Amino acid sequence: MSDPELVVHRDKELMAQAVAARLITAIVDAQAARGVASVVLTGGRNGNALLAGLRASPARDAIDWSRLDLWWGDERFLPKGDPDRNDTQAREALLDGVPLDPARVHTMPVAGGAYGDDADAAAAAYAEELAAAAGPDDDGPVPTFDVLMLGVGPDTHVASLFPELPAVRETERTVVGVHGAPKPPATRVSLTLPAIRAAREVWLLAAGEDKAQAVAIALSGAGEMQAPAAGAYGRSRTLWLLDQAAAARLPGALEPPAGV
Repeated sequence: MSDPELVVHRDKELMAQAVAARLITAIVDAQAARGVASVVLTGGRNGNALLAGLRASPARDAIDWSRLDLWWGDERFLPKGDPDRNDTQAREALLDGVPLDPARVHTMPVAGGAYGDDADAAAAAYAEELAAAAGPDDDGPVPTFDVLMLGVGPDTHVASLFPELPAVRETERTVVGVHGAPKPPATRVSLTLPAIRAAREVWLLAAGEDKAQAVAIALSGAGEMQAPAAGAYGRSRTLWLLDQAAAARLPGALEPPAGV
């Protein structure tokens, strides 16, 4: 478990650019150290803004895209190509514009596909894919992701782990089907907290006034059952990447100087 570090940017646009630059550096460093890099993507407005910022950065060419594994932290259980799926949005924001190895892009199963409308079976299949990718140096049934990114919701949810729902209580499985989510669509597939905590670094992204209360709650000692974001942390580093609006309600003892 790593203690949270906070970086506060002036606004959401600058935050997206800065986090994109930070991610490029992390990927390049991981590839230099281990030959490949493994990143877990997040959806939502902050995740997609980050990907768009990465696509626009000239420094993106420093990445060897053919040696990058991409995973997802959660997915809306919708048909292939649905515009509300995280992978559809990620492809539009970045993935279709860079030379990735398709075999290294690990999208979560779609509704109506091999598992029909069974989100639990889809989750089990993704868990098997993660386990198959885990190597002898990984501690558990998922790869040791280099960077795992999570958007923080206004209710403190991360991935599709919502306060008080069964998925946030999971301690054994790495991927679960989520039913009855409080925001549409109600059915989803999500990594669990044990899988999230396998990452070397976990980055939590929050921008905007509507995220300020959630950030304050999660960083003020709340339990993970009531505030799932509080239970998301990396093995070596946990970064909260915020804009000033999202950091506005932090207690004075927690609020860091504004970053660039």
